[in-house]
Amino acid sequence: MPKMNSIGELNAYRGQLRNSAFPEKTCIAICCDTGCEACGSNYLVEAFNREIERNGLGGAVEVRQTGCLGYCERGIVVVMLPDDICYLSVKPSDVPDIVSETIMGGRLVDRLLYQDEDGNRIARQDEIPFYKRQMRLVFGSNKHMNPRSIDDYIALGGYSALAKALGEMTPELVLAEVKEANLRGRGGGGFPAGVKWETTRNAPGEIKYVIVNADEGDPGAYMDRSLLEGNPHSVLEGLIIGAYAIGAHRGYVYVRQEYPAALESIQVALKHAREYGLLGQNILGSGFDFDVVIHRGAGSFVSGESSALMTAIEGKVGRPRPKYIRTSVSGLWDRPTNLNNVETWATVPLVINRGAGWFKTIGTEGSKGTKIFSLVGKVKNTGLVEVPMGTTLREVIFDIGGGVPGGKAFKGVQTGGPSGGVLPVSLLDLPVDFDALSEAGSMMGSGGMIVMDETNCAVNTARYFLEFLVGESCGKCTPCREGVAQMLAILNRICEGDGLPGDIERLQDISAVVKEASLCALGQSAPNPVLSTIRYFRGEYEAHIYEKQCPAGACKSLIEYYIDPEKCKACMICLRNCPAGAISGGKGQVHTIDQTKCTKCNTCLDVCPSRFGAVTKRSKTAVLV
Repeated sequence: MPKMNSIGELNAYRGQLRNSAFPEKTCIAICCDTGCEACGSNYLVEAFNREIERNGLGGAVEVRQTGCLGYCERGIVVVMLPDDICYLSVKPSDVPDIVSETIMGGRLVDRLLYQDEDGNRIARQDEIPFYKRQMRLVFGSNKHMNPRSIDDYIALGGYSALAKALGEMTPELVLAEVKEANLRGRGGGGFPAGVKWETTRNAPGEIKYVIVNADEGDPGAYMDRSLLEGNPHSVLEGLIIGAYAIGAHRGYVYVRQEYPAALESIQVALKHAREYGLLGQNILGSGFDFDVVIHRGAGSFVSGESSALMTAIEGKVGRPRPKYIRTSVSGLWDRPTNLNNVETWATVPLVINRGAGWFKTIGTEGSKGTKIFSLVGKVKNTGLVEVPMGTTLREVIFDIGGGVPGGKAFKGVQTGGPSGGVLPVSLLDLPVDFDALSEAGSMMGSGGMIVMDETNCAVNTARYFLEFLVGESCGKCTPCREGVAQMLAILNRICEGDGLPGDIERLQDISAVVKEASLCALGQSAPNPVLSTIRYFRGEYEAHIYEKQCPAGACKSLIEYYIDPEKCKACMICLRNCPAGAISGGKGQVHTIDQTKCTKCNTCLDVCPSRFGAVTKRSKTAVLV
């Protein structure tokens, strides 16, 4: 590997990489991130390599293992470059057809193409609705590179922003560009990155630090993990640029314990960057020294909070500290420290390369650029979605996500993770940006977006997230430790049919104290799921408390399963599949459910043939399904 001692050498090497590229060469880009690896992407890679070798195509075809390609619902995703042909749900058994038909014959394998509702097949990736409506600026390079190859990143223009910053800009100019762009932190709070950088730069003290926060712990969120796995050098380049602007010479990457693939990816990236002279002493001959250390988190959700994360790096228990002194002034080892999340750092090279003016043309007045969302839950097209700030919830969930499956009605969407809020159907046209979500009682968070349908209970959803937060609270401050636990106890009581008049008001009163008095953002935002569901779904709370019914049929204590004797055909399917032995009957005999044995696992409802529809779920006398 070459060690480059100047910006000129880096530019020359990039030119060599581009000139040596074989433009006629077919490239098979295979998603090999954690999700697709679980689906067998490694076996798919082996199958392609074998088939290519068998057909003597080794010199003309490249098999590229990439990071996440976004369309997780239809993984494993394979993109044939340069024609941009996208094959979905590919299995090793499909490989011979792809090689013989597409690579050798120039024909499409129709069964692997996206098919719209009218039955039309779409071949090009950028014409598939899931991709067509996105703006993949941060995430779009994944299909063009192997994340373990620094050469791929450099050939795509990687580290040109660093070269520009070190060669053409002073630290002050870099800082001014980021401030002018109004790049807001993508990790949750949305605080302007440039302002935070400036605070750390101007704080007293010669030693300063910069940190990548990769402690992504929100249920259903995996944007940061996928960025680190798929394009670690973009994060690293942004970090080096930030360190240069701030005057820091040591950086840390705090990686969640549960992200082994992301850890390995950033380790390889650091190794290659040092070998190429992009980390260490006198980077690219600029006189700027900087290096990075990796710290593995212990799996604590609260350690994603800035001061807790820094105490964890110091080797202590990851607990927040009072905020009368900000970490940007007194952070790691009481020295000025700047912390941004993975996506924020990965956006920095775009701002430096293309300029603040370009960046500000994307998004809304107060929220610029694009944002990556983890779209999961009751939605047809789950995956990672990158859209301009200001895109509406409707566009994300229905135009990109394809809407709710199974003919169910959309009920709400949880944004911002466990500390966010649940927004109803009436707010589907809400633009997704920091300020609009906050005003609606939710938050951007790191970008989790969990879609709910009519079978999801708003009260039970709030209970689920509070249960998570109670388990993740560090217990240091009383308002969070006791207040959130008391709220959970009330929600448990309501969901079990023991709710009392005044419980809604009690939840609101406790929420006000917890928000005002908690030490850190975990406690301060913990009431959001409760307050938002009360605000938009108050009727469900009242039904649970006063009618002892769960309108969604989700709370087990308030429902029962029933076999309609007029519809039962005595097929014995539910009887054979009931894990609790709660169903009695025989051939030719109408089946019944013993409610004392029934565990309400939903198996009988799932297996009852739809043409019979004999099993129903009901709340007292109201039939729910």
